[in-house]
Amino acid sequence: MIQRFIELGEGYSDIYELFEIAKNNEHRLSHLLMLRTIKDKKTVASFVVILQPTLEGEFQPLYICREGITLLNEKDSKRVELFKHLAHSLNKEVITLDVKPSTTFPENALFYQHLIGILRMNRYIPPMK
Repeated sequence: MIQRFIELGEGYSDIYELFEIAKNNEHRLSHLLMLRTIKDKKTVASFVVILQPTLEGEFQPLYICREGITLLNEKDSKRVELFKHLAHSLNKEVITLDVKPSTTFPENALFYQHLIGILRMNRYIPPMK
């Protein structure tokens, strides 16, 4: 099984592409995640769309808009509201996890390996075969 993060961007306008991926792959949609972290003294989030693995090739994509959505203290930002609305329209819950920022790791590839480990441990994605 190959599980790979596919980064779309930081989420300013890329989240709309992420939303389209989720809507157009509703039959494969597994989970919607919001990964919260503190980066440069600001609370930010990454949005992730996890699809079911392909039947052939066993490839599981995890589409991400990394650390570009600023989180407000008292109420949800417009982008967070849109993500929650998307989840509701697709009969899914937004799973929220607190994670280390990507800047903790010397390379983004190591950050994504760390996240894959967390997602496997919590059984949001299948274990390695």
